[in-house]
Amino acid sequence: MIEVHQPANSTEYIQHHMTHLMLNLHNGTLTNGGFWTLNIDTLVVSFLLGLLFLIPFWIVAKRATSDTPGPLQNLIEILVNFADKQVQETYRGYSSFLGALALTIFVWVFIANFMDLIPVDLLPWGAEHVGIPYLRVVTSADLNFTFGLSVSVFFLTLGFAIYEKGSLGYLKELLMTPFGVWFAPVNFVMHVIEELARPVSLSLRLFGNMYAGELIFILIALIPWWTQWPLGLAWSIFHILIITLQAFIFMVLTIVYISLTKDSH
Repeated sequence: MIEVHQPANSTEYIQHHMTHLMLNLHNGTLTNGGFWTLNIDTLVVSFLLGLLFLIPFWIVAKRATSDTPGPLQNLIEILVNFADKQVQETYRGYSSFLGALALTIFVWVFIANFMDLIPVDLLPWGAEHVGIPYLRVVTSADLNFTFGLSVSVFFLTLGFAIYEKGSLGYLKELLMTPFGVWFAPVNFVMHVIEELARPVSLSLRLFGNMYAGELIFILIALIPWWTQWPLGLAWSIFHILIITLQAFIFMVLTIVYISLTKDSH
């Protein structure tokens, strides 16, 4: 029989819920921290959420009909049109890839954020009963996840910039704008700071909001049950707005950053 961990006090309860299931890359064992570690729960949950997004969309795309579309097809068509509209309003020109990217970012980030609405004790309690000591399911409250997304957006932006302006054109922009060739080092440093600030701010914005939301749910779980339910319900209703807004902001800023690659200084 597996022994389920019972936190001794409020501090241990919070620490337990905010700890990731980590794997040490050196010896392949579970650990409580360190640099060469992987957050297994973030990797697995984000992968499963990705499948939860991709499989229904793929099935509906294969079976799409214009005769009598079902509720799921109607919902997916609304999401596709919503993402395409954001791209059309921001990006000059046409890019089917950018529409698919915007849709993927919005839905995947929204689902990751939505995990915060699941009762904080439910999934960790079930995980402990099968021998998993720690489990955090809100992947967007993990800086590794949000930074990984923003770094991906950074490289996509870099690729679009080189595609639009060419390698020499992009290098010329880095070195010669805005102050001319005589201030090439200054121009380069300013561009590097500008480019790096985007993924950093993009990741920290999403992480900060979701980490705070997760922590508030954990704190609500510590209070007596007769005040826990009304406060939890009120915060859940408000948090629905936050998780939707954060997914929308991440999507729109991605489109904006890529759209800026068409501009010249």
